[in-house]
Amino acid sequence: MATVAQWMAGARVRTLPNSISPVLVGAGAAVAIDGFVWWQALLALIVALAFQVGVNYANDYSDGIRGTDTERVGPLRLVGSGLVPPAAVRTAAFACFGIACLAGLGLVISSGQWWLIAVGFVCLLGAWYYTGGKNPYGYVGLGELAVFLFFGPVPVLGTLYVQTGRVTWLAVIASIALGCFSAAVLASNNLRDRPTDAESGKRTMAVRLGDQGARTFYAVLALIPFVVTFVLAFLASPWFLLGLFAALKVSPSVRAVYSGAVGPALIPVLKDTGIAMLIWAVATTVAAIVS
Repeated sequence: MATVAQWMAGARVRTLPNSISPVLVGAGAAVAIDGFVWWQALLALIVALAFQVGVNYANDYSDGIRGTDTERVGPLRLVGSGLVPPAAVRTAAFACFGIACLAGLGLVISSGQWWLIAVGFVCLLGAWYYTGGKNPYGYVGLGELAVFLFFGPVPVLGTLYVQTGRVTWLAVIASIALGCFSAAVLASNNLRDRPTDAESGKRTMAVRLGDQGARTFYAVLALIPFVVTFVLAFLASPWFLLGLFAALKVSPSVRAVYSGAVGPALIPVLKDTGIAMLIWAVATTVAAIVS
């Protein structure tokens, strides 16, 4: 029987900045055009967090029943370790998806944008079929692209749109940075698991690119947000340079990746990249509000 702490480990709470950050920036973009509605922003956050935890449990379940989680470095795998029956983890994933759908329905009703149900349905399919189903797209190297979309433009612009009925250029540009941060988190995870993924037939982007290519891929993704910072500062306000503070957290991770860190040495990279993403999101939100 797994403990509460082990269930929390299976939820992979270190990845939650991927959910919080885009909603934060979307809310900041709404404040910038005097359209912020706190309870709609809160519902958007519930949607994002529930989907995030749900997809983490879904991945644990799908990888576990396939046997690709039996020898992994990193967070505890509930199914792969044998601590929890697969059906229980699958139920936990569906419960989280249910919470996300209910909160999302509240946003649809309150905003009157019924077409957003289709967006939510696509997100639900993306969450499950990342590692689920007969042909999971995460097993053919499309994981980073999906993460870019589902943790970048979709939540940033969705959070803004349900509050204001508008999409601004500032939010679009900022969503690119957050999508790259999220993809970098996954890229560091896949770099860590590259040897075992290759053995199990999981053709992630890291496996496809090879060791050095995967390291360069992570570095590029981690550095793009700072290019976006300068773009926002030039086009909108110098306040957006506050986002450069995130470099203090992600720079050691880029150095570790390029120095050849492997296995457990890459675990802090994932955590610190997520923290850098959250720092960038807070700084950019503040800049959007004060400018």
